[in-house]
Amino acid sequence: MSEKKYKNFKEFYPYYLSEHKKPLTKLLHFLGSLISLLLIGYFSYKKQFFLLPLAFFQGYIWAWISHFYIEKNRPATFTYPLWSFMGDVIMFFQILRGKHRVY
Repeated sequence: MSEKKYKNFKEFYPYYLSEHKKPLTKLLHFLGSLISLLLIGYFSYKKQFFLLPLAFFQGYIWAWISHFYIEKNRPATFTYPLWSFMGDVIMFFQILRGKHRVY
């Protein structure tokens, strides 16, 4: 984990990407985010809002597994929860656009 304290997201995002070097880590983040989005849509459609925390939990568990077992680092979520979430969203859409290799 970085000792640096980031002042804003623009400073944080390069660090975030440096903690996601391996393609499999990015793929697991992408899959977790995709499943989360699908579950959020489904639970909302079914008006089962009490289940929404499960959608977020399952998304994070994929990411955390990738950090602990693939990258062997500590998820930035624990120190920078909002910026880490923002990084997940940006990286998700960058993967969709082909900016990051996930295989």
